[in-house]
Amino acid sequence: MDEIARAILYGLLVGLTIPLGGALGRIPGFQRKWLEQEVRHSVIAFGGGVLVAAVALVLVPEAMEVLPLWLALAAFGGGGLLFAAIERGHRGRGGSHAQFIAMLADFLPEALALGAFLATGSPEVGLLAVLIAVQNLPEAFNAWRELRADGRLSARRIMVLFFCLAALGPVAVLAGLLLLSGLPVVTGAIMMAAAGGILFLMFQDIAVQAHLRNAQAPSLAALGGFAVGIVGQALTG
Repeated sequence: MDEIARAILYGLLVGLTIPLGGALGRIPGFQRKWLEQEVRHSVIAFGGGVLVAAVALVLVPEAMEVLPLWLALAAFGGGGLLFAAIERGHRGRGGSHAQFIAMLADFLPEALALGAFLATGSPEVGLLAVLIAVQNLPEAFNAWRELRADGRLSARRIMVLFFCLAALGPVAVLAGLLLLSGLPVVTGAIMMAAAGGILFLMFQDIAVQAHLRNAQAPSLAALGGFAVGIVGQALTG
């Protein structure tokens, strides 16, 4: 298959799980009662575990392979400061969208890296696309509930937004293929900045949302999310 066509196909695969995760969040049985306590917090923690796995097993190791230490640290710290400014701006307007921002910080750099990886001709690129798509599900689920709870956007508008984000999948993969395949340092810096931003959001907002007094299920779910990352790393590494 032509590389352009493959990039579009993989981009659709990794992007469409965002509205799918949002659709799962809209199911009425997921809205109250049984999800409102341990299950809801466990899904948030599971998504947090996936994000930490993305940082520890994908973003940082891949970036460190191509970046000198000083640039890696600068990009990492710069990403954290950038996302701190974004988070402060959201709070200043009376809201916090940590789950949504973290989903973007994970999805877009990985889609760019997927495109750059596609240019190498590696046979594992399809598996990597599947793993990115799978990890988008809990992240999109949590982001949908967060945006809906904020009350500023209707369910319909959130789903339109999620489908627009899905359309960014092919764009990001194509950009990685056509623009970043010969620029590993730029790709690495983007991934490192995303890692810094994700970790900031984890400690600032997401881990706090996942906590539930006198319950261990959310913490165990976070381990499960990280385990998904371990499996993905083992399969692609």
